[in-house]
Amino acid sequence: MGMLSLPGFLSCGKKKDFSLSNEKDAHASDSDENSERGNWSNKGDYLLSMVGYAVGLGNVWRFPYLTYQNGGGAFLIPYTLMLALAGLPLFFMECSLGQFASLGPISVWRILPLFQGVGITMVIISTFVAIYYNVIIAYALYYLFASFQKVLPWSDCFSWADEFCSKTRLVSDCNTTLDGEIIHANYSFITSNNLTCINGTMHYKPVQFPSEQYWNKVALQRSSGLDETGNIVWYLALCLLLSWMIVGAALFKGIKSSGKVVYFTALFPYVILLILLVRGATLEGALDGIEYYIGRQSNITKLMEAEVWKDAATQIFYSLSVAWGGLVALSSYNKFHNNCYSDAILVCVTNCATSVFAGFAIFSVLGHMAFVSERPVSEVVDSGFDLAFVAYPEALSKLPVSPLWSFLFFFMLLLLGLDSQFATIETLTTTIQDIYPKVMKKLRIPVTLGVCILLFLLGLICVTQAGIYWVNLIDHFCAGWGILIAAVLEIIGIVYIYGGNRFIEDIEMMIGKKSCLFWLWWRMCWFFITPALLMAILVWSLVTFSPPTYGSVLYPTWGTAVGWCMIIFCVIWIPIVAILKVVKAEGNICQRIASCCRPAANWGPYLECHRGERYSHVVDPKKEKEHEIPTVSGFVY
Repeated sequence: MGMLSLPGFLSCGKKKDFSLSNEKDAHASDSDENSERGNWSNKGDYLLSMVGYAVGLGNVWRFPYLTYQNGGGAFLIPYTLMLALAGLPLFFMECSLGQFASLGPISVWRILPLFQGVGITMVIISTFVAIYYNVIIAYALYYLFASFQKVLPWSDCFSWADEFCSKTRLVSDCNTTLDGEIIHANYSFITSNNLTCINGTMHYKPVQFPSEQYWNKVALQRSSGLDETGNIVWYLALCLLLSWMIVGAALFKGIKSSGKVVYFTALFPYVILLILLVRGATLEGALDGIEYYIGRQSNITKLMEAEVWKDAATQIFYSLSVAWGGLVALSSYNKFHNNCYSDAILVCVTNCATSVFAGFAIFSVLGHMAFVSERPVSEVVDSGFDLAFVAYPEALSKLPVSPLWSFLFFFMLLLLGLDSQFATIETLTTTIQDIYPKVMKKLRIPVTLGVCILLFLLGLICVTQAGIYWVNLIDHFCAGWGILIAAVLEIIGIVYIYGGNRFIEDIEMMIGKKSCLFWLWWRMCWFFITPALLMAILVWSLVTFSPPTYGSVLYPTWGTAVGWCMIIFCVIWIPIVAILKVVKAEGNICQRIASCCRPAANWGPYLECHRGERYSHVVDPKKEKEHEIPTVSGFVY
């Protein structure tokens, strides 16, 4: 790609005469500060997009499960500490980085050319995640449509069920008293002789609830394993197509259109959560569920277990969506002097508060289900797919007017998934815009639609009868170590190579001069605490690695190998790009490495009026050839 196709550094809102195209992107409007890339129409668009990106399905189906599993209310202590020590520092760093340079996750690595592969890794991982995340949205769409029936199809064992389907637990055998002696007998003998089981001696048949069999036999048509691909499940394929059509329609004008859609997709889930909480709190047994969630007496001793702290750290890390590239991409459309510090605090606190709030809504209904089915709460609680598509639908089916509550729940899941997906796709289109700005000015809508169509086609493997195994495989590998590796290198590169103090000075150019006391906490986290925590989580994840499974189904060896190939493909660009940068540099090996560890000649604020004396040397497009800024595979830094 030629140097003159780089987006030029512009004076504020005005184009300098740099022989660049005068056509405006759909992102840009006359009122934008940055007329080349565009800005958010207002701060509300940005904040709700960030909240929508950070608050996703994990807040509903993972956090409540971790809380009850790790000591109830006591878990909030490590959770809050990990937010302050790991989540918030990274979140603030990425928001500041994107806003300062007004560039996406790849081009922003002009700050440190040697690490540009980290940005590529983030974008590739986001691509993998976008593929399977929309499949989960397709599941929610399917259940949403299935809720438009007078009787929910998973409320009973209908024609699709087998002999193991039952709404209640079935006793197989137990101890009883016969002629003064205690005997062990099967349950049919006991009932036929009008005997009763002795409490605590009953054994139950291995049964499956209707919602579980409906999920496996009807919704997924699940095969026996990854080896048995089977056919494409046509109605899931149509739901997947519809979900991609919604995403494409919301993003056809980039942030100008998605920024308006999120007013509904980011806010309405809170209305539904509140409705579900109020309804759940009025049900019998709700208090048992709440006590199980927070704990009648929180188990403080759990805090002595390393696993609890690891769970808190990983939940914070993934729920805030740091190191995916999306935070950098969304922040890159902010105005230069936007207060990214207060934004980061607000979004992080909102995300964590949502997780806690969602737990009450979920467990109040699950408590009622346990009461109705005469089971302990522990037997009806689960996480992930089993919570969203088995346990909670089962609980909702027992409520009066159950189709209404089912519709609301799956509509909430749909919205939570969509606004996260909007930001993920915006990350990909922002990357394309930074690399090929002229193309995006003229062809933004076709490019966005092309990305959606391509990812839809790649996602078809995930709506086959073995699709759930592929979804689980991608999630197990790509959404794990790759993100941790990218985060560790990101903070090391910016703090220790570019310079943490230098980065703080960049931030102060945007939000104003702050006292040394203000920066004391951030310096402690960026220089020491956060990198150490991320390394600990990464090492722990590697040490405790276990092959992927879906329930009791083991993956074939080749399936695990495919998983490793996916994660290697994601991270291999980090050393490849670093080597190519060093090879293209001039001088001996030490000089080459040193030059690649310095910011590129065109690193700095995007607009000329924001550069000040610190970045007055920044190269304008006309002069770029004089400095011979190298490119790698079309990615300019």
